[in-house]
Amino acid sequence: MTSYRDNMVFLLAKVHQRAQAVLKKHLQVHGLTPMQCLIWSRSWRKRGFRWSYRQEIDPGYRYPGGVLDRMVTAGWVRRESDPTDGRIARIYLTDRANEVTADLIGTSSGRNNELLEKFSPVERVVDALPAPI
Repeated sequence: MTSYRDNMVFLLAKVHQRAQAVLKKHLQVHGLTPMQCLIWSRSWRKRGFRWSYRQEIDPGYRYPGGVLDRMVTAGWVRRESDPTDGRIARIYLTDRANEVTADLIGTSSGRNNELLEKFSPVERVVDALPAPI
């Protein structure tokens, strides 16, 4: 049996856990969770994006619509029916969300830099890859 320090699954889980904790701490100022920040980011990058639970959120997530519902209630995003197909929901940032865009971009970039500062230049090459969101 290998040591937990040699167990890649354990190490990746710990890295994810710590990264989420760092991001969560900085998002609390705005009352957002990391999952809500993901939706904010997608809404900012593609205005009026088509909401698809499987596309945007891990399929194992219990009720992803609840995250979006809470964002709508809190005034971060608005949901509109697609003009050509009313079954499709399109998501748009509200004025409230647009007002904090620069800060949220800074928070995301700053947390990435904070997490990568101990990595060597060779290890940071992963950071140069396109972001998934």
